[in-house]
Amino acid sequence: MSLFDASPAHYDRFMGRYSVRLAPLLVEAAGVEGGMRVLDVGCGPGGLTSVLVDRLAAERVAAVDPAPQFVEECRARNPGADVRLGGAEDLPWGDDEFDATLSCLVIAHVEDAEAMTREMARVTRPGGTVASCMWDFDEGGMRMLNTFWTAIRAVDPSYERRENRAGTSRGQIAELLAGAGVRVDVDDELVVTVDYEGFDDFWDPFTFGVGPSGNALQSLGEADRAVVREACRAALSDGPFSLEARAWFARGTVPG
Repeated sequence: MSLFDASPAHYDRFMGRYSVRLAPLLVEAAGVEGGMRVLDVGCGPGGLTSVLVDRLAAERVAAVDPAPQFVEECRARNPGADVRLGGAEDLPWGDDEFDATLSCLVIAHVEDAEAMTREMARVTRPGGTVASCMWDFDEGGMRMLNTFWTAIRAVDPSYERRENRAGTSRGQIAELLAGAGVRVDVDDELVVTVDYEGFDDFWDPFTFGVGPSGNALQSLGEADRAVVREACRAALSDGPFSLEARAWFARGTVPG
């Protein structure tokens, strides 16, 4: 199951608990202000969209996602916002329609990150802002996922992560913006912390089969899953704990 196949409830338990904390930081770092018209690319169930609606009002916010169940959920959570079904590489809006176009934790999950970034620039007016963020996989800054992928190598040391790598290394998002003709203004990081009630609160979302990590776990036999589970437990705690997550972030201005 990909992230795009997950139910909104399972997505919220697995990754939504992080994205709702990351979204306000992205909005601030992107310089979103009242009066702007802003697009959320790859909106999922609507974590970033909701932050934008709270700041700007629904009629000034648009969002798009390729998963029908996420589009339906985002519309329900954000009445009045222009939420459409569509892909990030072929956005269903005309040129120069938005003051800012944002994406949160999306760029590593599309087929063509370069095309996505070009499309984000296309729909943004000259002088407008394009901004994206994506988890730090290369340096292990997203501890929840890093803990899992380290543990699965207890079963097979050669096991490779199966996420697309776009945007997951320092400087990659800035390079993508520059490649799309956007002037890079900021190349930085955003950091959030998520609290867990205990180990089961951490582990159970992996069993939902969401995304590459969930698919990897489901591909294992019962005995190997138990090995991965215990390796994760050994790295964490049975009591309450918190995990930090770092996302790479870049913001740029469309020339003209």
